Amino acid sequence: MAACGGDLYISNMRASAIRSYGLFGETANLPDPLHIETIAARSALHDWELAPHRHARLHQLLLLHRGGGTLHLEGDTLPLAPLSLVNVPPGAVHAFAFERGTQGWVATLADDLVEQLLPRRGEDARALAMGGVYAGDAALAALMAQIAAEFEASAPARTLVLQGLCAVLLGLAARAAARAAPAARDTPGSTLLRRFERLMDTALPEHASVADCARALAVTPTHLSRVLRNATGQPASRLIEARRMREARRQLAYTNLQVASIAYALGYADPAHFSRVFSRVEGLSPRAFRERLAAGGRR
Repeated sequence: MAACGGDLYISNMRASAIRSYGLFGETANLPDPLHIETIAARSALHDWELAPHRHARLHQLLLLHRGGGTLHLEGDTLPLAPLSLVNVPPGAVHAFAFERGTQGWVATLADDLVEQLLPRRGEDARALAMGGVYAGDAALAALMAQIAAEFEASAPARTLVLQGLCAVLLGLAARAAARAAPAARDTPGSTLLRRFERLMDTALPEHASVADCARALAVTPTHLSRVLRNATGQPASRLIEARRMREARRQLAYTNLQVASIAYALGYADPAHFSRVFSRVEGLSPRAFRERLAAGGRR
């Protein structure tokens, strides 16, 4: 089986926007249900460091077997130890610094396969939509080794077996995430809330309004705002604003785009208005936020 293309991870990130990568030079589906390789296979080529990047349509699960390191995920810095399970959902900006000689696996799944295996967007899907580091175990390590062996083999029914193993992998990952945080309590508006979250994560333009969201969800703006306020304590407008601010933080942290360019890309007609909103939410201006990161500070 051919190894994935060398452009999956790029160590030099001095670009005008956060880079998004596919596998095998593609941005669509994987040619197999998943791709799996060892952590060393790629990290060793880049001095065991992988610079900030994201995958628009790929979901990654990493398991450290031996060694350790550090994960930078959406502005957070998280330590990695043996049997750490790393969950990186599509679109999440992430970077790694591994200890030399770290052993483990990186499994990459196309997001449409994840959707096929988790069609109802239930608690398991919600858990996997959040990036993080969880406690793995020997069973998960054995599964990763089995997937790697099957991936390299040319046995009959290979694709079917790999797809089944993907389902088990996602299930164990969701279970690990559930152990780390209790399941969310159901509320009368939980279904609409989850549909709204799905829309925000996968299909919503950066400049969308409350009316745009309501139209996409086939409800009225008033009903949407009432349900979201009851479920989260925040109106729809504030949740949409929070999503914009999350993307603004990503762009400020991982690109050299001008503040005005970021403002326009996020749907703000006036960069000064964007700066005022960002300052209110973050407690400092976009330029001050970027300068703090450049000086080594973290949120």
